[in-house]
Amino acid sequence: MHVSSASLQQDTHAGREVRPGPVLSIIIPCYNERGNVEPLFRAVEKAVTRYSWELIFVDDNSPDGTIDEVWRLAQMDSRVRGILRVGRRGLSSAVIEGILSSSASVVAVMDGDMQHDECLLEQMVDVIEQQGYDMAIGSRHVEGGDNSGLASSWRLFLSNAGIRIAQCFLSVRVRDPMSGFFAVRRDLVVKSLPRLSGIGFKILLDLLMSQQVAPKVIELPFVFRSRHEGESKMGRKVLVQFAQMISYHMLKKS
Repeated sequence: MHVSSASLQQDTHAGREVRPGPVLSIIIPCYNERGNVEPLFRAVEKAVTRYSWELIFVDDNSPDGTIDEVWRLAQMDSRVRGILRVGRRGLSSAVIEGILSSSASVVAVMDGDMQHDECLLEQMVDVIEQQGYDMAIGSRHVEGGDNSGLASSWRLFLSNAGIRIAQCFLSVRVRDPMSGFFAVRRDLVVKSLPRLSGIGFKILLDLLMSQQVAPKVIELPFVFRSRHEGESKMGRKVLVQFAQMISYHMLKKS
């Protein structure tokens, strides 16, 4: 973590310098993303220079050795951390576990496949820390955003249909509630824990549906890029879990 010498504090009890924790924790849920780990780290390192940060990779025991690559990087740079989950699967629950392992005031969530634009991270922190927003969403569906990185017309159809369905259940207007790229105040997530389903792949929608009071949300445009390496995890299971998550929240409110 890079901080100025002025920000170092003296621990008078231990007689050593203590570095403050990061402002931003970036949570990367991953499965079979070994080839994307270092490129993603290098991209974030280049893009985020105004805030101290850490990358927390949460790996669901990938057979391709993703966690080994994470740990290799962690040995070289303390801003990288890895959580290995054995016997537990699912993007939403992985994100929750990663957030609970952090102490930063702002947490961001990104996919591990390089499709999200790391250059937006600083702006996300700006609007939360300086403008009082609770959440900043990387949106493909506001002016300047684009969804061209989706691999097929079928995926594009599913994404658009999911958005229309999700919007029917939200108390706050969000153009892209299915986005997997967002930043949020950590304390908002912690307060929401008893109401989160933790089901499936759409943690942003889960979080939005868990709010008892509408949060202050801003959507920032980004271009959804083509996958850098590996294969998409989209499948029938994603659709089933989406329906299960919606049903969970509807039953909680009934």
